[in-house]
Order: sequence, then structure tokens, then C-alpha cells
Amino acid sequence: MAELRIRREHGLGLPEARKAAQRVADELAGAFQMTSAWDGDILRFSRSGVEGALSVTADHVEVVARLGMLVAMLKPQIEARVKRDFDEHFGSV
Repeated sequence: MAELRIRREHGLGLPEARKAAQRVADELAGAFQMTSAWDGDILRFSRSGVEGALSVTADHVEVVARLGMLVAMLKPQIEARVKRDFDEHFGSV
């Protein structure tokens, strides 16, 4: 299994960061057919071959995902998409 880990600092504060995280999850759900659900300040998501969590705090967000063997081949594309969505919704670094 491959692991995807991306962390991004932001200045949105927790309530706005949660809203931004939900928008990212909604976009990724459309692109990659993922389902997600909140568990406190952690948005857990999954689909066949992928399981992970998007943690939200007042000053940063972090996504950690385990990619199954077949999905691992798409890691560069998935990573680029997540980074682009983070830039759009949390601001570029």
C-alpha cells in the first residue's frame, strides 16, 4: 500500500477551514467517487482501494490516505489534484 500525506497551513480559522474541507471533499467525491463523513474535526473518506482522513485544525489541514495497489499507480495524479484543491480552498503556500 502506498501512502499519501499532504499538510497545508492556513489562516482561515476552524469554522471556515471545516467549510473549505467539505468543499474539497465534495470535489474529490465527484472526481474519484469517494464517500466521506465527519468525525469531530476529522473528515474520513473512502472508496474501493482508498481509505483516509482529512484533519482540520484552526491553523492547518492534513490529509493522510492509504492507497491500494491499483490506485497507487494514480498517486501522482491524486496528489496533484489534492494540492490544487488545497491551494484553491486554503490558499497557496
